[in-house]
Amino acid sequence: MKLAIIETGGKQYRVSPGQVITTEKLSGADTKGGKITFDKVLLLVDDGDRVEIGMPYVIGAKIEGELLQEGRGNKLVVMTYKAKTRFRKKYGHRQPFAKIKIAG
Repeated sequence: MKLAIIETGGKQYRVSPGQVITTEKLSGADTKGGKITFDKVLLLVDDGDRVEIGMPYVIGAKIEGELLQEGRGNKLVVMTYKAKTRFRKKYGHRQPFAKIKIAG
């Protein structure tokens, strides 16, 4: 594989071997160093520059990855305000993420 486009967490990622991507938290592997398989492959380009385009997915194609880190992102502060009623509400959100290294 030279490059592929995969879908995970409702988003699409362009990946190549050895690349590290940050995705939504995945439930496939719970431990650091665990293997993850992406089976929703939209496009696949192999070393001979042969291109396979899925409709919507390439049949039988799988991309392997290794879980490097799981965590939560920086805090995002959200303020809600309504005029003339003295209503103010402040809360925060930290999005969980997973860092994955694509196997070569």
